Amino acid sequence: MIKLACFGAGRIGQVHALNAAALPGAALVYIVDPVAGPEAKDLAARTGAIVTDVDTVFSDDTVDGILIASSTDSHAPLLHRAAAAKKAVFCEKPVSLDFAQVAEAARAVEASGIACMLGFQRRYDPSFRQVRDRIADGTAGRLEHVTMVSRDPTPPPASYVRTSGGMFRDTAIHDMDMCRFLLEEDIATVYATGSCLISPEIGETGDIDTLMITLTTVSGRMAQVINCRRGPLGYDQRLEALCEHEVLFVDNKPASSVRIARSDGSTAAPPMNYFIERFADAYRDEMTAFVDLIRDGTPALTTIRDGFEAQRLVEAAIVSATIGQVVAFGPNWMPEAAS
Repeated sequence: MIKLACFGAGRIGQVHALNAAALPGAALVYIVDPVAGPEAKDLAARTGAIVTDVDTVFSDDTVDGILIASSTDSHAPLLHRAAAAKKAVFCEKPVSLDFAQVAEAARAVEASGIACMLGFQRRYDPSFRQVRDRIADGTAGRLEHVTMVSRDPTPPPASYVRTSGGMFRDTAIHDMDMCRFLLEEDIATVYATGSCLISPEIGETGDIDTLMITLTTVSGRMAQVINCRRGPLGYDQRLEALCEHEVLFVDNKPASSVRIARSDGSTAAPPMNYFIERFADAYRDEMTAFVDLIRDGTPALTTIRDGFEAQRLVEAAIVSATIGQVVAFGPNWMPEAAS
């Protein structure tokens, strides 16, 4: 029996904890949440876990792995604790809002040799996986250009933006990871531009709500990422991959497949409400992959290095948007604070 502990009982913590507890051959034994409230106790009651503290988890030799789904500022310290305790770890992105801490945590995890997955759930989404597989096995031919659209239904509150990492580190990091996953080639240049067009409250935090990023690989292939904090049609998550032989599309998943037609036209259901619903299958599959990684060493689709590299691209995009110029990127590029 694989024994797990979950840090964080908020929205994403509940998703991971419930998925872990439902897996055959796995048991969620502990929940740790620093936020005072009923969420941790309620989650414990639903999963059969015990609410406890950080030290208890890391001193318990029977715990095989931990799920880090707590606030972003806790991710890097918990990764260091996991590395020292030799416990496998599944960590939500980003590792830290401070890239120097991201680099330090990645080094510690890799040096320890522990199994580690990053929470880039799109890699486990069946539709995104099919696109990647058709490119990787040569069916679609060489990928030449990819466009990704990621728009939230409504802007988050300013209180969330202040601690989440903002538009780049909280939102665009998923797109940067998917670009890497599909292109599988070093990125040569990064150009980003963004504005606050929708939410004055977000603008007051110093963040933006509308963003475009262009990546160019060393061979000249391109990726275009379009992010926005508001999608008039709801949660808008789409992809188009232009390949040598095929154009591959990932469209929005509708809340219902029923289409209603009358003499004055037809209507269809809107997209699924938000990312929790849209990627429900992916969240389940990535947790299965984490347990498989612990139990028999089956390689996962994400590693701590993927978290490091996706955020390195994000940091380059922040620099580009700040200076209004293309950033020459490469294997050795680092933000100034971490160089």
